[in-house]
Amino acid sequence: MHKRLGDDIPIAEGVAVRLVGLLDGSLFQSELLIAEDRFATHFPEREGYGYFLVETEQPAAVATALEKGLAAYGLDATLSAERLRGYRAVENTYLATFQTLGLLGLLLGTLGLGILILRNVIERSGELAALSACGFRRTRLGAMLLYEHGFLLLAGEGIGSVAALIAVAPRLFDPTPLPWASLSISLCLVFVAGLLACAAAAHLALRRPLLAALKAEG
Repeated sequence: MHKRLGDDIPIAEGVAVRLVGLLDGSLFQSELLIAEDRFATHFPEREGYGYFLVETEQPAAVATALEKGLAAYGLDATLSAERLRGYRAVENTYLATFQTLGLLGLLLGTLGLGILILRNVIERSGELAALSACGFRRTRLGAMLLYEHGFLLLAGEGIGSVAALIAVAPRLFDPTPLPWASLSISLCLVFVAGLLACAAAAHLALRRPLLAALKAEG
């Protein structure tokens, strides 16, 4: 409708309604609600009701019974959750698109993370060479680097997740549930990809001759 709060909408000759509230995120977000007495005054030829809200603990069974019993009147019973999912379809399409782009960003970020870790380990080659001279094996050094950068990766994911939850806090109370499963899988993929990048960078760095690095450090 491309209307905002306070705008007038003509609904009949000489009759207009003014938008005084929006119902975004509700079952009525695609409807225009008018007081019953005002509606009856301007549209006396319209009788009865076109919508019914039924609150029940067994929505599927009640919907089936209503459609079967009132089939002659063409009643179409829809679950409120399905109606809300329909409203969210466009939004979910955009989210799916950005999620795909996010996976591409994940691949690029993983590559960048591996390069950054590799540079960090190379800069510390003297320190690693000294530890190797003190008796630390390469496998032990690799595990140490993996634990160190894995902790940083986990801390970064935790801080980012908390910040994201704060940003979408109003959506947490939305009747439509968030895609927790896909979000959890994405976080796990990010963590696993980061660990693989850490392991690859540590492996490549520790393959370098540490003795030369120790001499350079001295």
